Amino acid sequence: MTEHNKIKGQIVEELQRIEQEENVRILYACESGSRAWGFPSKDSDYDVRFIYVRTMESYLSIYDKRDVIERPISDLLDISGWDLKKALLLLRKSNPPLLEWLQSPIPYMESYSVAEQIRSLSPLSFSPRSCMYHYLHMARGNYRAYLKDEQVKIKKYFYVLRPILACEWIGKYNTMPPIAFQSLVGEFMLAGSELSAAIDHLLARKMAGDELDYGPRIEPINDYVEERLDYYERIAPGVSASMSEQNDDLDALFRAALTEAWRMA
Repeated sequence: MTEHNKIKGQIVEELQRIEQEENVRILYACESGSRAWGFPSKDSDYDVRFIYVRTMESYLSIYDKRDVIERPISDLLDISGWDLKKALLLLRKSNPPLLEWLQSPIPYMESYSVAEQIRSLSPLSFSPRSCMYHYLHMARGNYRAYLKDEQVKIKKYFYVLRPILACEWIGKYNTMPPIAFQSLVGEFMLAGSELSAAIDHLLARKMAGDELDYGPRIEPINDYVEERLDYYERIAPGVSASMSEQNDDLDALFRAALTEAWRMA
């Protein structure tokens, strides 16, 4: 058994334990974070995210239940999930983390049809402006916190570059960006340029397991980041905010998922 299959088995076992302990059904579970984005370090933990549904009786109770399930973070696993109602309400708001989960290249559980149904609805709920602001806020916050001094936290470049490239994608295509970092780099970085070479070198170091702690700032990347942050801060207010209202579809989807999950249990 490969190390990956061994870890995947542990993750599925933990998800099944959550189902039993919480009396829920996990509709979909996937990897998020650096592993899903395509730039894990050798010691990266596993960021597991899932969508679950409770019993019919729970939703008919006068007492509210928590709409998040979290497990203590270990050296290996970071596991948390959202109730389906929460996920669908966030879908209406074009929530980028949820939209990223749905296109994760590393699924762990998908025993029911609801994830595919949400994927089919997600283009209708996509708001270019809302998602651009999300990624712009992420890039700006990480840049200001970690990358403006002479000595910077090198691995944080990825957590600034990826959201900026996501803004580039939204600005060009008006759709949800692909989850893979290298797909975004390939789309927007001119091969052979000083900037592209700096990013490629950084990515190779990270994936080789080099310690990317503090080091001198990488000027070609900083110059690019500052220029694109300024650009997207100027244009974001004018980006389309359009999205479709899907209240009836989401209500029907929720009811169908609830029935499917417990009928198959």
